[in-house]
Amino acid sequence: MTLAQTTTVAFEGLEARPVTVQCAVAPGLPSLRLVGLPDKAVSEAKERVQAALSELGIALPSKRVTINLSPADLPKEGAHFDLPIALSLLAALEIVPPGPVARALSIGEMSLDGALVAVAGALPAAVTAKQLEATLFCPAACGAEAAWVDSENVLPSPSLRALIDHLTGNAPLSHARSARLPDPPSALDLRDVRGQERAKRALEIAAAGRHHLFLVGPPGAGKSMLAARLPSILPPLTAAESLETSMIHSLAGTLPEGGVLQARPFQEPHHTASVAAIAGGGKRAGPGQISLAHNGVLFMDEFPEFPRAVLETLRQPIETGEVVIARANAHVRYPCRFLLVAAANPCRCGMLFDPDQACTRAPGCGEDYMNRVSGPLMDRFDLRLEVPAVDVSDLSLPASGEGSADVAARVAAARARQADRYATADRITVNADVSGDALMEVARPDPEGEEMLRRAVDRFRLSARGYHRVLKVARTIADLDGADAVRRPHVAEALGYRLVAAAAL
Repeated sequence: MTLAQTTTVAFEGLEARPVTVQCAVAPGLPSLRLVGLPDKAVSEAKERVQAALSELGIALPSKRVTINLSPADLPKEGAHFDLPIALSLLAALEIVPPGPVARALSIGEMSLDGALVAVAGALPAAVTAKQLEATLFCPAACGAEAAWVDSENVLPSPSLRALIDHLTGNAPLSHARSARLPDPPSALDLRDVRGQERAKRALEIAAAGRHHLFLVGPPGAGKSMLAARLPSILPPLTAAESLETSMIHSLAGTLPEGGVLQARPFQEPHHTASVAAIAGGGKRAGPGQISLAHNGVLFMDEFPEFPRAVLETLRQPIETGEVVIARANAHVRYPCRFLLVAAANPCRCGMLFDPDQACTRAPGCGEDYMNRVSGPLMDRFDLRLEVPAVDVSDLSLPASGEGSADVAARVAAARARQADRYATADRITVNADVSGDALMEVARPDPEGEEMLRRAVDRFRLSARGYHRVLKVARTIADLDGADAVRRPHVAEALGYRLVAAAAL
């Protein structure tokens, strides 16, 4: 019996778990069997591999060929198993040397003519290959993506024939090169928004401390326009954030070809989205919109129109910064530290605030509509404000006010203060992450501010969560002002975004 093996990966969330692909060629009835808990796509790999080998003029021997995917109790999913199956088979047949194949990790889908097709997950696979100190063989289209981890050990190939030529020494492949993608141009600027100065201020505070924001206003007031410009004032992704966010998009197959994400993601799911689409799941327990928005913005327009089950799934991820997808055959964790911006009309017709156009059911229609959002979920929004309709005469005025660059500079300065403050803390980078004693240590207001906050708690019956979130927002406002301590004006502004808007809602 001839035995050969190589390595590939199986994806569990962001983790790419090593899988050993063993091929045994032994005397017996001619057959090709694939074992090790493969799914349908993996089971079909033997058909694609046989066709590709036939195209290259390689015939399988008249023996029993068994390919085992180990560990056998780990579900194997995806077409990226094609290439490692082919390599282990070629090594067992002694067409390529078994040593380099055994020391390599490979991924790639194979077409019937032997060409290698791009697959999702090249970035997590490259991370695992680096940890194992293994060479990564991958399709040429995945090379630039995988090279961001370790370009010296990534060998992209356009086809199985080219990879055979490399392994036999006939035509060595070139190492992959990472190419920095230019920052995507953005024509969106806060200066385009006419009026809405209070909403712009709320955007600035939300961006500085990653505070969740709820906008309520009539149709055409500019809620979506404001949310779309939020990424323009956020600081750029750090190297660690870019890699982590890109790994999620790599698994989802949404990563731009040839590089990693440079700009913070902006996800805007439609209100007909399912629980699996928002939180993640499906057959492969893939990442959902909240994970794709990791380190970026999740904008949910027409918020009350989302199914109640979808809205309630947001509650735990908002608090923990991660989502756990539990299925019968999978238990997967994805990070999801996002900035949630929700927008809603005040009622179904949207004219509740206009007495001339409001329906006859006002104000009861507004209460019924907003009650679609549960109290516990609403309590998790740090900033809530009404966005009034813009006067038509203001639309013809030239652009005025600060642009995104000016606001982004203040946001970056506030983020820098928070980074210095939490430099030694674990998993705390912005004010929205701090809690408990650490929050009271950094955000305790002066005596006047503390008295104002105490009276607001007594009068408006703020919950413990609401009390702490007011402190977090006040701390962010103080950071924007460059103040070391939280003072009464900071507390007053933070309360204004929670209580006045709450009363209006």
